[in-house]
Amino acid sequence: MQLSGGQRQRIALARAFLKNAPILILDEPTSSIDIKTEREIIEVMERLSIGRTVFIIAHRLSTLKHCDLLLGIEHGRVAFIRSDVSKAIGDPSVFVAPHTYPLSREEKFGG
Repeated sequence: MQLSGGQRQRIALARAFLKNAPILILDEPTSSIDIKTEREIIEVMERLSIGRTVFIIAHRLSTLKHCDLLLGIEHGRVAFIRSDVSKAIGDPSVFVAPHTYPLSREEKFGG
């Protein structure tokens, strides 16, 4: 029997929560699934995360919006910590590399 990427991902998530570990590290837990399934998984993850510390590594902003705290990692170091995750998600400067984000007049001309 051949399982799809999304099916394998759901099985891996179920195993992680069944182990009842107090700390979970989930790397891209919703990357291989459609939006409807993502919503269902996030709903279950929220319930199962109660009483645990859960680190979610994700590129999908929709996965991150349910987090309590957002940490940005750049070059292997913590670049920022934001507690207002929904506000941070709406701020393009948080997710765009500084060299690709338009510079302000002061940054361009030094003052």
